[in-house]
Amino acid sequence: MNRITLTEENFYSELKKRFMDLLTHENIMEENVSLKTKALSPEEAIGITKRKDFPIITGKDVMIQAECMGALGQAFTDAPVVFHGNLKEICSLDLNDSHSRGIFIASLNAVMKALGKVECTVHCRNDGPELCAADVTAYLKEHYGNPRIALIGYQPALLEHLASAFSVRITDMNPDNVGQTRFGVLIESAEKNREITHTWADLILVTGSTVCNGTITQFLDQLDRTLFYGTSLAGAAPLLGLPRLCFADRYQ
Repeated sequence: MNRITLTEENFYSELKKRFMDLLTHENIMEENVSLKTKALSPEEAIGITKRKDFPIITGKDVMIQAECMGALGQAFTDAPVVFHGNLKEICSLDLNDSHSRGIFIASLNAVMKALGKVECTVHCRNDGPELCAADVTAYLKEHYGNPRIALIGYQPALLEHLASAFSVRITDMNPDNVGQTRFGVLIESAEKNREITHTWADLILVTGSTVCNGTITQFLDQLDRTLFYGTSLAGAAPLLGLPRLCFADRYQ
């Protein structure tokens, strides 16, 4: 993969370019591949969970799912739409538009899964988020020791497990969450992202859904201290060399 410095200005254009290059290489750009993108209900997306405060249940964001060549890809977005088309049409979408970004990201994830280039493109379900949070905590202890962690995006199971083991600060974009204290940690506004990540944190855990809402570009200058978590970034991570952590396939 050719190295390039990812910036706010070139992130989505580079992502699209690399996806198109892959489709051309695989000779499927002109294929009439069917992609059916639909918004999933909370139960379809995450199953039956003990907690009822996951963002996918309480928030405005929803999970959309694309199917391509027998594989599924999901993306967490606040702008769901229904789409049916081929890969060439997917690549013609304007990624400055949040609706189009959701379609593109979910479809990208499905294609990468179908080609065997990525795993964990579908959200874990039922007890999965709790078990996955425990796995993430154990992984971080093993590989990073005892870092101060900035958690970008409220995910209750992950926050509870991390807060029991590390010093944690968390930010979220949902104003209903900001100012609340959960598991002994104050949820701060996303406006604090730069302050927390640049001056306080040793390790930054960023929800992969930032690739859908466009805020991922805030963290491109700190990739040496960043891990993206979750399914939304599944396809983009290997294409762009982004560090990602996800155990979703263990808990389907």
